[in-house]
Amino acid sequence: MELKQIIEKTFLDVLEQTDSKLLVDKLDNDVVLLESGLDSLGFAILVATLEEELDFDPFSMSDEVIYPSTFGEFISIYENMNQNK
Repeated sequence: MELKQIIEKTFLDVLEQTDSKLLVDKLDNDVVLLESGLDSLGFAILVATLEEELDFDPFSMSDEVIYPSTFGEFISIYENMNQNK
């Protein structure tokens, strides 16, 4: 499974686990994360779940503080760190 597909599937799984609903019709690159349906706890669960699944956390690996604002930026952070690990 491609990295983007893993992230999208995990995102949707975390929505379900946290009893949240996707607030948009489709989860695509332009979806603003703050308007996606996940709250801050949901994002923490998402990042922790992805770390278990992918065996890395790009946010703790980076020397800079990273705040993605869209789903596409979120995926790009994982793709970039995956290439650099």
